[in-house]
Amino acid sequence: MAGQQFQYDDSGNTFFYFLTSFVGLIVIPATYYLWPRDQNAEQLRLKSLRKVHGRCLWYRLRLMKSQQSIVPTLKKAALLFGWAVFLLLAYKVSKLDREYQEYNPYEVLNLDPGASLSEIKKQYRVLSLKFHPDKGGDESTFMRIAKAYAALTNEQSRQNWETYGNPDGPGATSFGIALPAWIVDQKNSMLVLLVYGLAFMVILPVVVGTWWYRSIRYSGDQILINTTQLFMHFMYKTPNMNMKRLAMVLTAAFEFDPRSNKDATIRPTDNIEVPQLIRELGNINVKKKEPPFCYPYSLKARVLVLAHLARMDVSEELDEDQRFVVRKSPALLQEMINVGCQLTMMANSRGGFHAPRLVTIENCMKLTQMIVQGLQESKSPLLQLPHFEEEHLRYCISKKYKVRSLQDLVSLKDSDRRNMLRFLGEEKYDEVFAVLGSFPHITMDTKLQVLDDEDSNNITAGSIVTVTVTLTRKRMSNKSKGAKKTAKSKKKKLTKKKATPAPAKTKQANGTVAGNEVVTATAAAAAAAATTVTTAAAAAVTATTTTTTVVKEEEDEVSDKGSESEEGEANKDSPSERDEDSDKQSDTEVDEMAGDDEEEWEALQQSIQRRERALLETKSKVTHPVYSIYFAEEKHEWWWLYIADRRDQTLVSMPYHVCTLKDTEEVELKFPAPSKTGNYQYSVILRSDSYLGLDQIKPLKLEVHEAKAMLDNHPQWDIPDTEEEDEEQEDSDGIEESEDDDEDND
Repeated sequence: MAGQQFQYDDSGNTFFYFLTSFVGLIVIPATYYLWPRDQNAEQLRLKSLRKVHGRCLWYRLRLMKSQQSIVPTLKKAALLFGWAVFLLLAYKVSKLDREYQEYNPYEVLNLDPGASLSEIKKQYRVLSLKFHPDKGGDESTFMRIAKAYAALTNEQSRQNWETYGNPDGPGATSFGIALPAWIVDQKNSMLVLLVYGLAFMVILPVVVGTWWYRSIRYSGDQILINTTQLFMHFMYKTPNMNMKRLAMVLTAAFEFDPRSNKDATIRPTDNIEVPQLIRELGNINVKKKEPPFCYPYSLKARVLVLAHLARMDVSEELDEDQRFVVRKSPALLQEMINVGCQLTMMANSRGGFHAPRLVTIENCMKLTQMIVQGLQESKSPLLQLPHFEEEHLRYCISKKYKVRSLQDLVSLKDSDRRNMLRFLGEEKYDEVFAVLGSFPHITMDTKLQVLDDEDSNNITAGSIVTVTVTLTRKRMSNKSKGAKKTAKSKKKKLTKKKATPAPAKTKQANGTVAGNEVVTATAAAAAAAATTVTTAAAAAVTATTTTTTVVKEEEDEVSDKGSESEEGEANKDSPSERDEDSDKQSDTEVDEMAGDDEEEWEALQQSIQRRERALLETKSKVTHPVYSIYFAEEKHEWWWLYIADRRDQTLVSMPYHVCTLKDTEEVELKFPAPSKTGNYQYSVILRSDSYLGLDQIKPLKLEVHEAKAMLDNHPQWDIPDTEEEDEEQEDSDGIEESEDDDEDND
């Protein structure tokens, strides 16, 4: 292109622009994502949890990790170094800007714009004496001064400067490539090609291949695909799976195999320590030769899980492996639940095989609770509390207190609770009650309806039923306060009832006072007196008969008067008034129907808005930390919510994993109504994935009606013959007009 030049950066100036931009693109996002968060905030959070969670294993490990970790310091140092390089380059670029400013001869001569010719010559003479090379000055500076003097005194140079901005006239436009010239120098060609080949032919393919190989081995929940296939095989093979079989399938996961997961390890000492644990645990199906249950990695993982549930002490080497297995288990059990749900949906849609039983899926949920709390299935949920041991349970389950659950312990009076837990000191009792008060107490409200239907409350065969469940989470300590308030209010009501005597119903008729209470009282008095004096009894009987006859006569008179008044009012109403009343009633009925339709429409719109908000919003899964003494990782309270038919042991709706319940959460469960009409008894079940003994079951009654028959003909579909003839006539007229237009065009 004429008048333009493309050249590499010989001086290295434009390269700094490229380098500054490149470093900035790396440093700024890296600082936002990688800068360690405020360590003081984490320390304050841990300090606030110390009273309740101070004995938890995950809490102690977190404190040790925060004290020993140097990773945050290294991150800060690397980011600060990057910012130092970025600021240095920016400073260098700011200094280079002056070389590309517009040429101004007045500025070179240190003169004000518009100076006279005599002032220009005088200033040039002064600067020449100062910077002339013969006088010991700088040659380049003298050349700039001479060029500026020529631009202001020579007419041609001055015209070039005013027109082109340069005393020498128009010059070629140069475009600098922001790379140093040595990159394309022939001497360095082999080195540059070697670097390019290494970057694009070795490093990049290896990185992409490693990422791809890892991504295809794992599912979206970071579970190995082989593990998912293993779970599906055994759940299909054994639809009804007990807890022992479930533990075997869980520990056969490939996450515990060193060949599939580098974090899993098999130590030489396992040949000594694992058989010793097997002897202490007892019967764990060691002789079962079914693969992969007989493989060493599966046997070791199963022994470590069972030892964790039995709260047995293991060696330091096995303790690290046990923490790894226990941390992985909740996610693997969640994958088993997902696999069970998939098999259930396949069995319901296709048929041909048995879906996993409800007890199998619920055992997965129970095993998750057991692993988080480190408790066996048969143990009391009270052992989740600190300082509780097996020998202490006899005080709780005694005939005096009968405390077998956490709810029973909360509902006790404080004095009874302190008396029952007298084996604890004052400090330990306060800790136990603080932990118990932090446990969740969930209230569950359900609403049954059929959305997108004319009558949302009418459930027909085959319709899609929506159960809206509102979950409200409170602390267990609030429940104890509420129980105390209700007990006090009940006591106040009882005292009020005892203090206020029951008023006697009296009626005045012919100067006599009579009533049911009086009759019963006289009858009772007569019965009491009959034992001593027969004449008094006879008098009492006659008195009661007379009073009863008086009461009956008064009731008859009142009823006669009432019937006469009703007849008179009926005779007073004219036919026109009756018509008006009927019109008013029909209008009110229409208004009520319209109001019901508006309410249904508003409810439908609200549900649609809730769904849209749920799709757009991403709620945090950080809810409330779980109190777990033996779990090695901080866990948050999550729940499973589902509908089941406990009589048939089948799932009605798939379990919904509630991971965002902080205070309140609204969940919609949908399922198709049965194809046969009748009454059905289902259960809405809420299960914790962290605590034992906090599950809730709420009955759900379903009355299914017969679906309305489809209309073959509808009044809106009937088109009169006259309308059809008019339409045909219009069509024919339109065709004729179009033909006439065509002829005219021709």
